[in-house]
Amino acid sequence: MDAVYSYGGRTRAPADQPLPTRIGGFGGVSGLADYIRREGITHVIDATHPFAAEMSRNAVQACAETGTSLIALERAPWAKAPGDNWIEVADVNAAVAALPEAPANVFLAIGRQHIAPFAARPQHAYTLRFVDPPEAPLPFSADVIVSRGPFTLQGELEMMRTRGIAWIVARNSGGDGARAKIDAARALGLPVIMISQPKLPERPRVESVTEVMQWLGHSTRLGA
Repeated sequence: MDAVYSYGGRTRAPADQPLPTRIGGFGGVSGLADYIRREGITHVIDATHPFAAEMSRNAVQACAETGTSLIALERAPWAKAPGDNWIEVADVNAAVAALPEAPANVFLAIGRQHIAPFAARPQHAYTLRFVDPPEAPLPFSADVIVSRGPFTLQGELEMMRTRGIAWIVARNSGGDGARAKIDAARALGLPVIMISQPKLPERPRVESVTEVMQWLGHSTRLGA
């Protein structure tokens, strides 16, 4: 069956896919609905990052407006394990408030779109890790690591020890690709300020690609 893979455009050189690929936003709900109609899309698989809440909400509404079948591929959030020292918060602003007053070495593992609020705590020495070098000046002084995951436990342990990391701020994105930093924090006894996944509209959802393919084949045969 014909398919197209859509990237949001956050990364300069995204991984190649064995499908025709488009890059960039759609222009909100109406733009996505127009695209679905124009291209004759019959099925939408929402495989966005767990924190790409706006895109997921737009997909739900656009598919409802156009009568298009939708399924979400969602990674289950990480569960707190024995030895974890988590401070669980609802959003980035709450994560800023949870940082200590005393200066500390902080690893911000939250992506470049969400770092601006941390300028309110300039006393800390921040380490950031991005897939691409920053294109604009950062809102505070920070040490930037440019690297693409997945990352290994040994590599995360070495990075945290070398840089004297004392606090970690992370989004609970789940999955295996970014989990090593959480395992490293547990091994080192470091506190993690863990931002919870955003609430999303109800929609059909699965946690594996196999389940997505089963849904796709079943719904196509039924003409859904």
